[in-house]
Amino acid sequence: MANRPLRIGGVEPFSTVDFPGHLAAVVFCQGCPLACGYCHNPDLIPATAERMLDFEEVLSAIAARRGFIDGVVFSGGEPLAQAALTEAVDRVRAMGLAVALHTAGTAPALLQTLLSRLDWVGFDVKAPFADYAGVTSVAPAGAKALRSLEILAASGVPYEVRTTVWPEKLDAAALRSIAFALDQIGVSRFVLQECRTPDRVAWPGKTALDDTALMAELGAQFQDFEVRRAQH
Repeated sequence: MANRPLRIGGVEPFSTVDFPGHLAAVVFCQGCPLACGYCHNPDLIPATAERMLDFEEVLSAIAARRGFIDGVVFSGGEPLAQAALTEAVDRVRAMGLAVALHTAGTAPALLQTLLSRLDWVGFDVKAPFADYAGVTSVAPAGAKALRSLEILAASGVPYEVRTTVWPEKLDAAALRSIAFALDQIGVSRFVLQECRTPDRVAWPGKTALDDTALMAELGAQFQDFEVRRAQH
């Protein structure tokens, strides 16, 4: 029986921000086992959708852009929700393109299998690992994310860890807890991302990101620290 093709919910043909140092196409994988309260792509959460793109057609479009792009990012949704990701990554690499992954680390074993094929990983830490249920509605996701991050940190593959600061759940204490855990793992690059409202503008009012003393405190823990504001 043939393997099922990768389920794809959308494609961004050109991106300069999703894969450091590369002009890349972004493939948005359909399906995510998490249900984050601030999710801005809820249409990508179900495992299937009416508007999914044909896998072979997406690969053909990527192949036609070689020379304009030099990489492909698998994002989501959650790419690790699909075993078909392995074959998809292999086929992109066979085109001579670099490959990046955006993930929340929901499947540690699959991530470990993929790491030798990846050039960069953007890893989303949603909350303190013991408190994932409050943000993702999936309590076991915290343990899986922790294990995945430990595997990634030991792999030698370049990566960044980023946390979206959802004001309803992530205050200064939560950010300190996340930063402490990342420091213990050996993370060197940590990015805090500004959460957006449902209409995709910056969250109203002050958040933990506006606490300059806290940002300085957290920044001192990492070799590379960034606060990434929402684009208006």
